[in-house]
Amino acid sequence: MKNLRNTVTLIGHLGAAPEFKEFDNANTLATFSMATDESYKNKKGEKVEHTEWHNIVVWGPKAKAVRDILKKGSYVMIEGRLTTETWENKEGEKQYKTQIVMNEFLALDKKTQN
Repeated sequence: MKNLRNTVTLIGHLGAAPEFKEFDNANTLATFSMATDESYKNKKGEKVEHTEWHNIVVWGPKAKAVRDILKKGSYVMIEGRLTTETWENKEGEKQYKTQIVMNEFLALDKKTQN
């Protein structure tokens, strides 16, 4: 089990337009939220739908590609790795934020294939 990896693959829609930050060292950061949907039948046989929201972070040339290709509502497959940020709030309580650092993406919309 040495070769276990932290790899995440998701297929879903962007919930909002990506946001971008440019840094002095010419690096670009893109962030966006992505929704994945699942449905199942409960014990009564009723269809239950659930949407999970994911925070996506993208750096460098891939962030620039996101700027050119993705927009609110885009249907996309992403591959990346899970990371968790930890900090203390004003009350001294630990806070956590899990996000996905994207390595690759594929636009699945019919008009915008990358």
